[in-house]
Amino acid sequence: MHVIEKSPEFGEIGAGLQLAPNATGVLHRLGILEDVLAHAVLPARLVMRDALTGDSLISMDLGAPFRQRFGFPYVVAHRADLLNAELRACRLDSRITLEAGLEAVSIEDLGDAARVICADGTTYECDSVVGADGLWSRTRTLIHDDGPPVCAQAVAYRATVPFDQLPEDVDVEAMTIFVGPGVHFVQYVVRPGELLNQVAVFRSDAFRPGDEHSDAWGTPEELDEHFGPLCSRVRSGIARIDRARRWTMFDRLPIPAWTKNRITLLGDAAHPMLQFAAQGACQALEDAVTLGAVMAREPDDRRAFLEYEARRRPRTARVQQTARWLGDLFHASGGDAARRADMFAGRSPQDYSYVDWLYSAGGRW
Repeated sequence: MHVIEKSPEFGEIGAGLQLAPNATGVLHRLGILEDVLAHAVLPARLVMRDALTGDSLISMDLGAPFRQRFGFPYVVAHRADLLNAELRACRLDSRITLEAGLEAVSIEDLGDAARVICADGTTYECDSVVGADGLWSRTRTLIHDDGPPVCAQAVAYRATVPFDQLPEDVDVEAMTIFVGPGVHFVQYVVRPGELLNQVAVFRSDAFRPGDEHSDAWGTPEELDEHFGPLCSRVRSGIARIDRARRWTMFDRLPIPAWTKNRITLLGDAAHPMLQFAAQGACQALEDAVTLGAVMAREPDDRRAFLEYEARRRPRTARVQQTARWLGDLFHASGGDAARRADMFAGRSPQDYSYVDWLYSAGGRW
């Protein structure tokens, strides 16, 4: 397997990453879970709080009952720590070649083969191609050109905070999300005793059609305007948010096919989703292990790609749609917020029924 990467080196932008049991099970199967756990955190619970009052809306116990039900833990980690574990495993496998600094600018379908042409003129004649080239995938346009990604009219601001600068009343044992009108705010530890990850998301009132790539909306001033009325715990965290960079949130609708002859898609190239379900990386990991399992027993790549697509596409479409629904749920106001509270009322911290479909590994691999 030959992997090419556009960036000058294999690196990671961003900090926090949530890995639910459907992903940690994949890491176990790949033999790198223990390597990831050496630097990661196992939160004791997931907690959703009202961003206006700070009151708890619902809590999920991530302890022994959770691990017994799903087989693997819920883990939060620094993105770089996961990537480094993956890179170490790849470099120990002589069947894998990694090349950075190569941008694929053209992918050609040759029927029984494929061709990849890079910006520097490097050309690869391939038996097959897996396009894992993200939200703005060039490979995707060859299979299904559905136009540009869809802007959610929301932005995220992020920061990691050293433990000696923790905001007010942070629960370092929990993955906490504060939800409110048009906003949510997430806090969790990504390196034990070292770093707290924070993410602030809001839907911008200043967005106008055509502004997708403009800096005129989702500004730091809007950030302070949206989060200023919230509870003191949120305001204390927002005071430590980095305002130098914002991430615009995009996704796409599910598409009817990922495969064309010996070319297929994986991860965000196939099913980019909003961050509200914390499943982007998890679903990419599921893709990878499913594709590997299918190709190991099916010698014809074309048939293997079609089987992989058939197994993965319905599930990832559901996750994409669920992520959009969760965004609306998190950002509810007025009567919708009251209905959200009613929906969560009385749920036991050990009631996992509503995440069974998502976190259970089942027989997908």
